[in-house]
Amino acid sequence: MRGLNEKVVVITGAAGGIGKALCKRFCDEGAHVVAVDVNAGALENLSAELKEHSKQLTQLQLDITDHAAVTEAIGKVAEKHGGIDALVNNAGWDVAMQFLETTPEFWQKVIGINLLGPLNLHHAVLPWMVERKQGKIVNVSSDAGRVGSSGESVYSACKGGVIAFSKTIARECARNNINVNVVCPGPTDTALLQSFLGEGEFGQKIYEGLKRAIPLKRLGQPDDIPGIVAFLASDDANFITGQVISVSGGLTMHG
Repeated sequence: MRGLNEKVVVITGAAGGIGKALCKRFCDEGAHVVAVDVNAGALENLSAELKEHSKQLTQLQLDITDHAAVTEAIGKVAEKHGGIDALVNNAGWDVAMQFLETTPEFWQKVIGINLLGPLNLHHAVLPWMVERKQGKIVNVSSDAGRVGSSGESVYSACKGGVIAFSKTIARECARNNINVNVVCPGPTDTALLQSFLGEGEFGQKIYEGLKRAIPLKRLGQPDDIPGIVAFLASDDANFITGQVISVSGGLTMHG
């Protein structure tokens, strides 16, 4: 991809399945990756797995639901590196269950991680991008936010909110040469999807049903996602903003 070498890229949820794949791809492209995750131990494992890129990788243990902590940490990163070139909001969390089985406490956790977290990152990163009149933001949402997903009601609501929010920020920030786009993975073989198997018969039915419904007849893999994210963060996507792209093996097709 053009224009990623030596760029400063902040990636949240960096120690998860898709997050690791994203970090590796951006390091391969020559970027300096700020790997953000709430799990310090998992970040250490990420660094060990990417030890050949040790000079390009900075660990940042951070709770993205804490606005003050996010603002402080991002400020330090931007000051150290002279700005932030790209933000990839990838962190996410959910547990499969029908809505009537959920509780308000569960809602708050899902909303905090999947919706408020990305808002916090935007609020912290955008001032630095506006100041420099440039930047790329890629928000990893989900096809659950486009078409809904049984057992993921609140998660779907959050991911739909991320899509609408991204389009609005793309409009508001276009005059500052900031591109904002959304990537929606379909069913992807990550720890989140595997956790459905631990939710009894209901989760198992969802999991098996998703596999059968995908036209390409397989689940997505973490390595299926970084290509489009890197493209949207690169100079090759300078004239693309406010778009939503599904990476779902054809499960969702939008005109």
